Amino acid sequence: MTSVTTEIAGAPRRIRWADMGPFIALALVVLIGTLINTNFATGTNIANVVTRSAFIAIIAVGATFVISSGCLDLSVGSMMAFVTGVMILTMNRLEPTMGANAILVGAGFGLIVGALCGLLNGLIVTVGKIEPFIATLGTMGIFRALITWMSDGGSIPIDRALRDPYRPVYFGNVLGIPLPVVVTLAVVLVGAFILYRTKYGRRCMAAGSNADVARFSGVSVARVRTTAFVIQGLCVAIAAICYIPRLGAATPTTGQLWELQVITAVVIGGTLLRGGKGRIWGTVAGALILEVIANLMVLSNMVSEYLVAAVQGVIIILAMLAHRFIK
Repeated sequence: MTSVTTEIAGAPRRIRWADMGPFIALALVVLIGTLINTNFATGTNIANVVTRSAFIAIIAVGATFVISSGCLDLSVGSMMAFVTGVMILTMNRLEPTMGANAILVGAGFGLIVGALCGLLNGLIVTVGKIEPFIATLGTMGIFRALITWMSDGGSIPIDRALRDPYRPVYFGNVLGIPLPVVVTLAVVLVGAFILYRTKYGRRCMAAGSNADVARFSGVSVARVRTTAFVIQGLCVAIAAICYIPRLGAATPTTGQLWELQVITAVVIGGTLLRGGKGRIWGTVAGALILEVIANLMVLSNMVSEYLVAAVQGVIIILAMLAHRFIK
């Protein structure tokens, strides 16, 4: 594979052109969208696309750690619904005595719940020694059942007194940049630093590349993978914090099929599904590609919006074929 060499932090680093694939694909999709529909390239639509992709991008950053470590988490969509429901119930309960401060307490509690959900997944996989696919398939059902029970099959709306104070978290902006995008950028920067610049990031890659070799090298694979699941849970909670003002309620269908979108974004971004290689920035590009395609489908009536999930399924299959034949 042709490659170029650049100097990063004083040391030569070889960058494969294949690693630029997600960004080239994103540029092509945006170009095609601009040519097909004149409404696509408007500032309002672009801002909407980027903002809507923020939730998947944030969760996918956590999924990059899990998948890089050699695991898989199918429970993120259900976990999102559960954490959102817990946060709203907490804020509603505290609002009469704390007012708008209940939002801060609810957000903090949501982060704790998200981390605990991730820890549960991690311990089931590492201590229980159950395959990640089976373990998170089980917790996916548990989280979805819990939110259905909590909402009694309906919805859990946020208290009216909290809607206006909470509204800026989704609809607000910083220097013209939507706040969810700012939060996403912060999560991505922190995630990239941890994965690329810390000892934990290197151990995460090692655990995913070859767990036995990593163990012989002194790496606690169980601890690395459990931590990756906790990071995933925290990312889900952060996405939930930004998501609540959008609809103002949690329902049993919140986050439905998000696990498909998250895994697709990660795979499109260049992270190997078998582990050992993670691409944080590529993951963000993957999330944007999915949202751009979905937006273009709706704008142009090319395909029914009800088939968006089918298109995403095709995309992940094509991405896996690309990983298989392009090294």
